[in-house]
Amino acid sequence: MTSGSGVGSAPPVTVTFLGGLGEIGRNCAALECEGRIVLLDCGLMFPDDDMLGVDLVLPDFTWLRERADAIDGVILTHGHEDHVGSLSYFLREFRAPLYGSELTLGLARGRIEEAGLLGATSLNVVRDGERHRIGPFDCEFLPVTHSVPQGFATAFHTPQGTILHTGDFKLDLTPVDGRLTDLSRIGGLASGEGIRLLLSDSTNAEEHGHARSERSVGAVLHGLFLEHTGRRIITACFASHIHRIQQIADAARSVGRVIAPLGRSMRRNIAMAREMGVLDLPESSLIDVEDVDRFEPGQVCVVSTGSQGEPMSALALLGGNENRWLKVGPSDTVILSSHPIPGNESAVSRVIDNLVRLGADVVHSGIADVHASGHAKQEDLKLFLSVARPEWFVPVHGEYRHLVAHSRLAVKMGVPSDRVVIAEDGDQLILDTDGVRHRGRVPAEYVYVHGTIGDVSSGTLGERRILGQEGVVTAIVCVEPTSGVIVAGPEVATRGWVEREDSAEIVEAVTERVRTNVAAALRDGERNRASLERVVRKAAGSAVSELTRRRPMIVPVVIEA
Repeated sequence: MTSGSGVGSAPPVTVTFLGGLGEIGRNCAALECEGRIVLLDCGLMFPDDDMLGVDLVLPDFTWLRERADAIDGVILTHGHEDHVGSLSYFLREFRAPLYGSELTLGLARGRIEEAGLLGATSLNVVRDGERHRIGPFDCEFLPVTHSVPQGFATAFHTPQGTILHTGDFKLDLTPVDGRLTDLSRIGGLASGEGIRLLLSDSTNAEEHGHARSERSVGAVLHGLFLEHTGRRIITACFASHIHRIQQIADAARSVGRVIAPLGRSMRRNIAMAREMGVLDLPESSLIDVEDVDRFEPGQVCVVSTGSQGEPMSALALLGGNENRWLKVGPSDTVILSSHPIPGNESAVSRVIDNLVRLGADVVHSGIADVHASGHAKQEDLKLFLSVARPEWFVPVHGEYRHLVAHSRLAVKMGVPSDRVVIAEDGDQLILDTDGVRHRGRVPAEYVYVHGTIGDVSSGTLGERRILGQEGVVTAIVCVEPTSGVIVAGPEVATRGWVEREDSAEIVEAVTERVRTNVAAALRDGERNRASLERVVRKAAGSAVSELTRRRPMIVPVVIEA
């Protein structure tokens, strides 16, 4: 292992994790030195099933708000939504330049432009091997292979030595675009100045063996296209997975099919990738989805969004027979060239079930090798550790069990156990002459977004869960505050609490409890409406609990006559 000598009395570097450690998504970290900050990624997370009504989950920017003037830039490691998807929310509050590859910035630009926030930032293209001074850091951008082209690892040359962040990566020796993970430069850093701290992708740290090459999927797709000759083929993958789209297009063209993009992001990304030269797909092989019916089924390949079962995505609409251009039926084969992100399994299963009900044959990663992960598995991670030889190691990007599994691999590969640090969202780590240690915690709560009305609080989300599971009981009473008498009610109404035929007797009992308690409070001189509503809530709640052993939401309403 390399030594931390030479850093002397140099200023420390602090790493603050705002998301991505303990979940898949929301990736966001801040590197700070001498009061200046560089943000690393700004991603989102898709909601779990129990996040009722929530559209997106964002990082918590509370800590950054007090330091808005100190942010010198945002580095984007690659173009996936879990790394760039929160930018349109971040740029509503902060002004900072963005740094990333041409494709990464192109993928991020669409959302930023839609939000009308291009004026809040500048887009700075960086290329393989380049070094840029961003704030206090000399940042070196190293190519890595992933499931989206032009991903980067970032070497931060700091007063405390080199901090290497891998980004999302795998060791694909035969990538579709020929762009390899730059292990030689990483080895050069290790044998030269040394890698003081390694922050490394942990997503597949529990998975044995090596990650399959992306090219291996192409052969499987080609075989499926031959097997389903004469049938219309509808494929689904991430719109950002340009390498997968390339292989789908190659398989389709090899058997004489034209390609019809379906979904706004798919159309936009294909056009952008072709313009950048990242996707080799001639104009003659592309058709508009509106023209699909002009071709025989065996001449068409539709490339669709919605591989994760998103409710309003193109594939979900197809499964619900709600797409205005395509109707799925027995002559269709649907290939889901993806794997469900943790939390999306039930949504994907529902879409598959709907497609099968419509008569389609559905091929997915559970029955054919139509997907290859973009993340390194155990043997790849061990090889990377052997090349990087870090002095200190912090696993990042993954659920907690993935971080623990990766930390054990690091120890197995020779990193001393007391130099492996597991961090979670909100943790701050300080790197100084003595090494890496926890410094403290900052706010890093989930920030829920529902529609365009702003954040949804955890309290609101809790109320939705109660409504969904237990129902609601509303108790309304009208009082005359001067005389202190009940002039109308109480009236108790319920939804989703008890069956209608069982409710009359129970509702009457709740009504009587509320009447008795409110009358007693009024006799004791209580006239404040908020206090009377607390009486109503407590009376109704206790009666409901005693009578049904259930805990619906209680909504008290006191009206002053």
